[in-house]
Formats: sequence, C-alpha cells, structure tokens
Amino acid sequence: MTRAPYAADPNAQPMREFSRTPQSESSDLRSGERRGPRSAFQRDRDRIIHSMSFRRLKSKTQVFIAPDGDHYRTRLTHSLEVAQIGRVIARALSLDEDLTEALCLAHDLGHPPFGHAGEAALSDAMERHGGFCHNAQALRTLMRIECPYPDHDGLNLTWDLLEGLAKHNGPVAAPNWALAELDAAFPLDLGAWPSLEAQVAAVADDIAYDNHDIDDGLRAGFLSLEDLLTLDFLADQWRAVEKRFPHAPRERLLREMIRDQIGMMVNDVIAQTAVQVRGLGSVQDVRAAGRQLAGFSPAMAVQERRLKTFMYERLYYHPEQVAAAENARHVVARLFAAYVQDANLMPADWQTRLPAQQPQRARMIADFIAGMSDRFAMQAVSAIYGEQPAGLINV
Repeated sequence: MTRAPYAADPNAQPMREFSRTPQSESSDLRSGERRGPRSAFQRDRDRIIHSMSFRRLKSKTQVFIAPDGDHYRTRLTHSLEVAQIGRVIARALSLDEDLTEALCLAHDLGHPPFGHAGEAALSDAMERHGGFCHNAQALRTLMRIECPYPDHDGLNLTWDLLEGLAKHNGPVAAPNWALAELDAAFPLDLGAWPSLEAQVAAVADDIAYDNHDIDDGLRAGFLSLEDLLTLDFLADQWRAVEKRFPHAPRERLLREMIRDQIGMMVNDVIAQTAVQVRGLGSVQDVRAAGRQLAGFSPAMAVQERRLKTFMYERLYYHPEQVAAAENARHVVARLFAAYVQDANLMPADWQTRLPAQQPQRARMIADFIAGMSDRFAMQAVSAIYGEQPAGLINV
C-alpha cells in the first residue's frame, strides 16, 4: 500500500532512546533475521503486545469492576477494539497502520486497577508527591518499568510511538512530574501536535468506548432501548435498522444499531480528515499545522458530545456505579497507606529497589499499585487487612 506523504515513515530511521553498541547492533541484525523482517513500528507494536503490562489489561476495569460474566469488556478487549477501528481509519487515509495500531494498543497501559476510580485514589494519595496521571504512567511503564532487555530499562520504543502516546490528546502544556522526567531524558516535543497516527488513535478510542460501553450498559441492565431513543440520532438509526430487518429479534437489532453508529463515526472521521490534510507534504507539516487534523466533522462532534453526556448521566454516574467506584477508591487508598507504613508487605524484588527518600519512594509504591489488576488488588487488600472488600462487583 502506498503511504501518504504526511504519514509517519518507519523507513526514516526513527530514533530510540537507547542507541545500540556495535556489538549489540550486530546481534540485532542476527536476531532480526531470526525474529522475522519487521519495520520499526512493527517492532514497537510487537514489544507492546508481548509486555506483561499489556497482558494485565485483561483483568482491568473498562466499565464494570471484575465482572462475573465473560462477555463484558475489559481494558484489554477495549484496546483491541480501538486498534481495529484505528487500523480501518489509518488504511483509508494511507497512514502507517502499524504505528496507529501500536498507539491504540498502548494508550491505556497506565490505568491502575478499577479504572478512573483507581486513578482518582492514587492521585489523592500522591498529592504531596507530584500527583498521578494514567497517561503519563503509560509512558513511565513503557520507558522505565517494563524491563525485559539486558542492556536498558523500558521497551526502547521509537520516538514516534512515545511522542504520539504522550500527546495523543493534543499538546501538553504542563506535564506532570512523570512526563516531565521522561521528556527531559528523551525530548518528545510536548508543545506541538502529534502525528496523524496518534490523532487517529485518540478518535478511535472515543468511537470505541462511546459505542461499546452502550453494549455493556444494555447487557448489565443499566441502559434500556427506551433510554437510547431519547437521543434523536440514535432513534433515527433504530428506525432505519427496524425497517431493514423487520422480523429480527430486538437484541440483534440493538447490536446492528451500534455497528451502524460506529460505521457512521468512522466514515465521518475519514471524510473530515481527508479534507483537513489536503496540501500537506510531510509529517512535519502535520506537526506544524498547530491544530487537530484528524477528527469528527463539526456536526458529528456535536452528536458525539451529546452521546458522551448521555453516557455519563445514565451509565457512568449511575448510583450503583458511583457506589462501586467509591468502594474501589477505598481499596486503592488502603493499599497505598499499607505499603507506605510497611514496605515489607510488597514483593521482595520491589522492596530491594524501593528508594529511601521521598517523593521517589511514594512514586515507586504508586508504580506497584498502578500495575495491579482488579483481582490482584482485591486479593492484596484482603491479605493485608483480613477482610474481603465489599461493594465492588455489581454485574
């Protein structure tokens, strides 16, 4: 497939934080032959997929905490769905699919257990130590915490991947301590807009959770068709689906409506972005544009904001969800307090690396907690305090 001139180019010798010695370069060539021919961005994607942090996403909250059913989404399945949507958009726009996919797969690696509830608890606990941000934690995870290689910390991903991950939601004017430290070690040009691949990853995330969370909300009984039909654009889609399949069961029609909504959003992004990038001759032009180029049309953006508002009112802020989130925050807060008071409660390999001074000590404790899955956090707090945390699981 022909790559657009404004796409990121894996053949342009993308930078990595840790350069290789002549001996390791020679080893790389041999291992490259053994491990198959791949572009720089394919290597990024594969390193992410093979990381422990990526595997742990299978037991981290998307909407519902540690659900009993097998059909609810987790951070892992959400990330896979984001990647599928991102690849479709990237291919239609002749962008680099591998970089887009890698960004989509990595975008939630910094989430602690229990999703945004866990993040809020860690942010509170870390208030005197610089705070906590899941976006910055994703970079910290990939650049410092994951250490599978013998000669450097982190996964040593390309600048394009790390820059896109740091700024997939736009330029960062005031980075927190974690992102500032990483940017000082490997400058990521935080004040500029990122590549189109990163911008596509961000909008693919929006499309995925806007629509797939509807599916999970319906399954759990927190949403109903009648709720959805209060949005005129969903009501229009429902009537169109009913007309096409007049004898199909309601459950199948609901899934068809959600698929249609995803398709409409994807096609809208492709058409809008194609207009925005006309005349651009390089990825440098994308970064120099000074504005978002990949995204919804103005009309679709209005619909998407209305859908988000609806989902917050009806699902994310549902009383049962709010209660579960508060209980989850309590679990994370108790874990942080316990490890601060007695580091011997942590695994031996973490104890030996724990700094004596603050704020570095608290920050490493936060690293440990942020890497936990929901179930591991529940088991850990139970082992420390001798009681099972209550009120977390509501589906």
